Amino acid sequence: MNDSPALGAPPRPLIDGPAAWMGAELARRPAEWTHPLTPTEIAEVERAVAGVRERGPDLGAITRADFPLPTLGRRLEALRNEVIDGRGFVLIRGLPVGGRPLIDNAAAYLGIGTWFGHARSQNAMGHVLGHVRDMGLSAEKDPNVRIYQTTERQTFHTDSCDIVGLLCLKTAKSGGLSSIVSSMTIYNVMATGRPDLVRRLFQPFATDRRGEVPEGKKPYFEIPVFNDHAGFLSVIYARRYITSARRFPDVPALTPEDTEALDAFDRLANSAELRLDMEFQPGDMQFLHNHTILHDRTAYEDWPEPEDKRHLLRLWLAAPNARPLPPVYAERYGSVTVGDRGGIICPGTRLYVPVA
Repeated sequence: MNDSPALGAPPRPLIDGPAAWMGAELARRPAEWTHPLTPTEIAEVERAVAGVRERGPDLGAITRADFPLPTLGRRLEALRNEVIDGRGFVLIRGLPVGGRPLIDNAAAYLGIGTWFGHARSQNAMGHVLGHVRDMGLSAEKDPNVRIYQTTERQTFHTDSCDIVGLLCLKTAKSGGLSSIVSSMTIYNVMATGRPDLVRRLFQPFATDRRGEVPEGKKPYFEIPVFNDHAGFLSVIYARRYITSARRFPDVPALTPEDTEALDAFDRLANSAELRLDMEFQPGDMQFLHNHTILHDRTAYEDWPEPEDKRHLLRLWLAAPNARPLPPVYAERYGSVTVGDRGGIICPGTRLYVPVA
């Protein structure tokens, strides 16, 4: 990248700290971010799940009080702090998921999720527990299809919450790797080499809502990729949805400068030096800080047998110790109130947990 002084100064100081990491370096040190569950911790989860099933509350209404974890709970709180204030992600390994009813896996994951935050709706149907699996759809052919319902590559993006969680139940025949990258490192590299391009990313882009439109809102929202607020740099990004927003007649075409800035951002996100790839095992739980990390999934080939197909459970969580967000985030998050923000609420949305 060109670091000529003629390009001007970056819009804010570089990010210093653990959230600005290099994927190639972390790939050599998986023990730093992988946290196996102990037999004692697994037993606590099993007892908590049994308690939930015995009391029979609505799974969507599970609170931390409904899911006591005397030993594991303290560890989960420390891991949540690592997600919010540290490196920005953790991989918790070893939750028993094989041969168990889906409702037990759902209860376990929702219960563990309460130690990270409050579950939010992930779509217009009100799902607070998402099923990430192929529905035989194509986001390439239908602009209203969500990419997690397909086998297609996702491309690097953020979701509409503070913390994104995934629990792997079953893996694909091939492919389907999880890829993450520090958006803080992307900023540092762009600000150092091309501050002229990074400044464009501090200006709004129209982004497609993909047919999930809150009451009184346009079918797209406008927000910058980089948002500097209250001393924090936060990122919200979905290139595919920025591109598809051009289908609306009142959204102007991207300029050459727009495209150059977005392309530079994408090249860095996909860089083998910056990104970190990980292959999930059944029972792996990944939690990501959405404001400092982008995530992706490679395309995959699934198993032909329905019972063997790739299947992950997903959580969108509002964290109680989250950072302040700028008012413009309310266009996507509905609110910027810490602990009560994020998700997708449209006319007719009713919150529930699908377990089929």
